[in-house]
Amino acid sequence: MLAPVYGADVGPETSKRARRAPRTSTRRVVLDLIRTRAPISRVQLAEITGLTPAAITHAVRSLLDEGLVEESGLREPTGGKPRVMLTISARARCAVGVQLGADWIVVVLTDARGAVVGRIRVRGARQDDPADVITVVAGHVDTLLRATAIGSEQLIGVGLAVPGTIDREAGAIREARTLPRWSGFPVRDALSQALGVPVAMDNDATAAAVGEHWSGRTAGAVAHCTLYMGAGIGAGFILAGAVHRGAGGNPGPLGRLHLHRAGRDAGPSLEDLAAPHTVAHRAQLLMDEGRASAIELTEEGDPFRDFGMVAAAAVHGDTLALELVEESAHYLADAVVTLAHLLDIDSLALAGPSFSTAGSIYVAVLEQRLHADGFLTVGVTLAAHVADAAAVGAAALVFHEEPVVVGPVSAL
Repeated sequence: MLAPVYGADVGPETSKRARRAPRTSTRRVVLDLIRTRAPISRVQLAEITGLTPAAITHAVRSLLDEGLVEESGLREPTGGKPRVMLTISARARCAVGVQLGADWIVVVLTDARGAVVGRIRVRGARQDDPADVITVVAGHVDTLLRATAIGSEQLIGVGLAVPGTIDREAGAIREARTLPRWSGFPVRDALSQALGVPVAMDNDATAAAVGEHWSGRTAGAVAHCTLYMGAGIGAGFILAGAVHRGAGGNPGPLGRLHLHRAGRDAGPSLEDLAAPHTVAHRAQLLMDEGRASAIELTEEGDPFRDFGMVAAAAVHGDTLALELVEESAHYLADAVVTLAHLLDIDSLALAGPSFSTAGSIYVAVLEQRLHADGFLTVGVTLAAHVADAAAVGAAALVFHEEPVVVGPVSAL
């Protein structure tokens, strides 16, 4: 499904930001088509989108001037004058994606086609001071740029994917159960100042969904959902080819969903039932009660490493580990089936570090539950970059979206 074309008549009182929206959307559609269908001509772009030749010419000229697109040298035979073909200029522009989580921090460098040029993965933020974490992340970005010999003139910006609910205008995390010290911290502006480049920010699930869209894997989907599980659980949506952010920019906080009531109380949330820390905790309790298992938990009780141990044991057929992972998957399926009914999704991808080991088990359970509920055509897959999906998607944000607030313009 192609990204839709947005256009509207605007009056004299419309803000400058609103007046830019149609042009920005046209540019985004054209860039997406060139990226996924290259080599492609201007005439083909006009035929596919329904845009006027003048609109296509304007958008293509902008992309050529920015170095994102180049004329490939190929010519499309038409019987008359050959048509110049367009393609993405992969290394002319690069972007950095940062995946901030309590479990892991991932920094990737991608080219304009979405290929990962370099990657650094380190222990998550957890209880560390936010300002200190920003300094460390900035150092990792500098390391990647030096290691890959990417110059500052090639770096178009940085994308930042964060957990929890966010304030897009302020560039801050409103609330993240997994990173409580970050609430209200101006993380976007702090990272922009540390790096001296523009920073675009979104929640991790939405960023992961954008990454799937950027990779072209959702091209045939009308309603796509990316289920993201890192330390917490969320969902990102691509509906009719466009990123869905809802009214406040925070769709899909599945981890907060209460599926089971206990009397008048709401009962446990989905994260309380299915998140990695819960699976690890249940493994410890059951093994303390005498359940036999090959699971090797850490002495310090690290919930994320312990979950990795449970997932690894499950893949190798350990009875207790498989029971715990499948239980987690069925709780997730309760939420996903509800989403499927509400949004009539036709595509589901699983993304996030917590799916990196036992993702195939989750895929099998979710697919079985969806099919049992009548969603026979919904394909369930692992994301293109499972563990690093939010980081790769955050880098795609830089190319795909106009940042709400950017850093120093001179950095471009």
